[in-house]
Amino acid sequence: MVVLKKEVWMTILEPTLGSEINKTRPCIIFSPDVANKYKKSVVIIPLTSKLKDFPSRVNCSFQNKKGQIVVDQIRTIDKIRLVKKMGVIDESTSLKVYDMIKVYFK
Repeated sequence: MVVLKKEVWMTILEPTLGSEINKTRPCIIFSPDVANKYKKSVVIIPLTSKLKDFPSRVNCSFQNKKGQIVVDQIRTIDKIRLVKKMGVIDESTSLKVYDMIKVYFK
């Protein structure tokens, strides 16, 4: 399966435990393309339509819907959880996510 960084995929996140973000939802691929090419897993960041005033969230608009990118829920998943490619996030949003990752994991 060909998966590229910054693509948004509908992703099955269940089963989950505790406070992990769940459901089938859009997620951004954030692992490097070289890893995506050779590994069976990818690093994803989930999107949500529930807007919360958390410092670990990045506001975004994807397919004309407002939402947030949930940086505090980054995880590695097997590609088998990827259901359907939905599109690609824009460069401006991608840069905001990189900045938030730097702050969150500093």
